[in-house]
This record gives sequence, structure tokens and C-alpha cells, in this order.
Amino acid sequence: MKGSRPLVASLALLAILGAAQLVPVDRSNPAVESDVAAPAEVKAILRRACYDCHSHETVYGWHTRIAPVSWLVAHDVEEGREKMNLSRWSALDAKRLAKLREELPEEVAEGEMPPWSYRLAHPEARLSGADRAALEAWGRSLGGGETPASQR
Repeated sequence: MKGSRPLVASLALLAILGAAQLVPVDRSNPAVESDVAAPAEVKAILRRACYDCHSHETVYGWHTRIAPVSWLVAHDVEEGREKMNLSRWSALDAKRLAKLREELPEEVAEGEMPPWSYRLAHPEARLSGADRAALEAWGRSLGGGETPASQR
């Protein structure tokens, strides 16, 4: 009987993983309301390294269809859009822009954004020193008395 325990545990794990696939995950992209106003260089970096989690233009790979990875990705996208949504840029108020001006350069400089787990699956999202400097400078300029629509 002791020899059958690993088999029973494996079958139970497979059953749990199989049942997990039945839990739906929203992988929709709402319409883009307004795109971020940023210099071309910054915009290219944002598209390459940030849009998957911080916009309504998320590209969901094959791995996002397999639970529990699908749950983690859905959570990360929801949280990313909540913190900074590049597809709802004109909806940002002065208070949110001021917060982004403080947080974005710091998180980029410290390597927190994009997260290591995202960079692992998306090597193109790795930021060079020049990329970091451009994002940090752009981030520090946010909310500097201008509205998002006028920051071009």
C-alpha cells in the first residue's frame, strides 16, 4: 500500500489541475480610450516592456490559457492596469500623475519594472541603461503642471 501513495497523490494532483482548467479567466482587452502621450523613444520602450500589463493592448500568450498561470497573469494585468493604464491616459487626474511621477522612475531604476517574472518570459522587455534613463526622465516629467493630452 505504501507504494501506491505516490500514484494516488499524482492522480489527485492531476485531477486538481484538470479541474482548475474549468475556472474561467477574463482575457479580454477593453477598447483603447486614449493612448499615452509620450516622445517616440519612450513610447517604443513602453510598447515593448509595459503595454502587456499596463494597457488594453495585452497580448495573451499560450501559457495564459493554462491554470494556475492564467490566474496569475489575469491578476497581474488587472493590477497593472489599475496602477497605470496607458490606454486610459487622458482619464488620469493630476493626483494620479503626481503619484506616477514619484513611483515610476523609482521602480524602473530599482529594476522592479518590468518584473523579473515578466522579463523571464519576454526577454525583449529587458531594459538597457538608456531605456531606463529615458523612462526615468519621462516619469519625472509627468504631472508637471500639464494635462496628459498636452504632454507630447
